[in-house]
Amino acid sequence: MASSSSYNSPCAACKFLRRKCLPGCIFAPYFPPEEPQKFANVHKIFGASNVTKLLNELLPHQREDAVNSLAYEAEARVRDPVYGCVGAISFLQRQVQRLQKELDAANADLIRYACNEIPTALPAPPVTSSIQHMAPRQRPGDQFNSRIGNEGGFYQPSGSMPLHYNFPWNDNPTGGINEGGGEGNM
Repeated sequence: MASSSSYNSPCAACKFLRRKCLPGCIFAPYFPPEEPQKFANVHKIFGASNVTKLLNELLPHQREDAVNSLAYEAEARVRDPVYGCVGAISFLQRQVQRLQKELDAANADLIRYACNEIPTALPAPPVTSSIQHMAPRQRPGDQFNSRIGNEGGFYQPSGSMPLHYNFPWNDNPTGGINEGGGEGNM
């Protein structure tokens, strides 16, 4: 009996429009009675007659995608009447750009650390502090210590040569090191 009551219940569109849902109703396959808000949003933004015209012009296999797009845009317009989907897309694009900058910074750090591990022709400056005889704290699985050969540290060049990096997210064309530029003069 439960199936016969759901079979006889009108679709969400006909229920919203307060009309009898006929067997050939164009809305019935796409607006089930369990989702009344879906049609309410679509009707509020696009209008029932416009949606009917659109669905009648489309091929049957294209209608479901069209209804899903209309429902998504209508819900976005209800939430943000000015921008709708464009606001959500812009937000996501800004988030992707921010995450790309973070990824670029992490890659730059990896490159910088990798370059510090490569032995160079320059000798390491002599350490004259009283801490030089203390062994660094060893961590399990620390692979940097075994590759470098200097008991856990990494080679740092002396402060006489500043290193300038050109990061893609740096918009400063002047390139001064204090201004955060990427192309300074050496």
